Amino acid sequence: MIYRLSTTNYRLSTLSMLLFLSLLLMSACSGVKDVRYFQKIEPVADSSKQSQPTQVHTATIKPLDLISITVVTTVPETSRIYNLVAPQLMDNSSNNSISSMPALQSYLVDEKGSIDFPVFGKLKVKGLTRQELVTLLQDKLVTAFSERPVVTVRITNFSVNVVGEVLRPGKFITTNERLTIIEGLALAGDMTIYGQRDRVKVLRENADGTKKYMTINLNDENCIYSPGYYLEQNDVVYVEPNSAKSRTSKIGSAEALSVSALSILISMASLVVTILK
Repeated sequence: MIYRLSTTNYRLSTLSMLLFLSLLLMSACSGVKDVRYFQKIEPVADSSKQSQPTQVHTATIKPLDLISITVVTTVPETSRIYNLVAPQLMDNSSNNSISSMPALQSYLVDEKGSIDFPVFGKLKVKGLTRQELVTLLQDKLVTAFSERPVVTVRITNFSVNVVGEVLRPGKFITTNERLTIIEGLALAGDMTIYGQRDRVKVLRENADGTKKYMTINLNDENCIYSPGYYLEQNDVVYVEPNSAKSRTSKIGSAEALSVSALSILISMASLVVTILK
């Protein structure tokens, strides 16, 4: 009788262990599926079926942007007036004077989308790309020189904000004016395992002041065609928590401690009953 009881307990224990391992394996497979990017991409054997190239994304200038403008000619004295140079620091405390290299100041785009450019006054730059502004300035400056000047334009305050379920949320400043949402998430250390990859939100303020929300499914191969795939300056990327994190957030630390203690007590009781049998 005792032998049969022990055999029955052994079979029940083995069955329970197999059931537990099966559930653990199923949850692991589900977890891998939930955290993968671009799940719906299918392998393409025929190269003719690859996506066709689209127009290269270029950032446009918005109000309150900071832009640097450099004008260069073969005669530096003639173009010096068009380059805003920051005041040079001098150290006269000793006999040897120390000076820093001159640095260019940035132009602040006002609320109406204009900058105050030397000689020409107010110039409307809102909505222009860097190359469009370069062409505009070259067309205006060509009359002041005997040659077509070299003009360089940069957006110096290009930054994005990444918050939510990422490893390092925060504001990230970059010199790259062509930033994808994948690169933005990489700057923040990528999503955590609790990030909802099929509902990543992008908040954007347009040049006219209007704001819009965009939801991107990073599990879908067509997300690269979304207007939010390429980030613009001052975009906010928000990664929503998944259902597992939402359920966890509803349980406080005291409740979690109580559940853990109760689980330990149940396990100890089961162990004692098994030994006594």
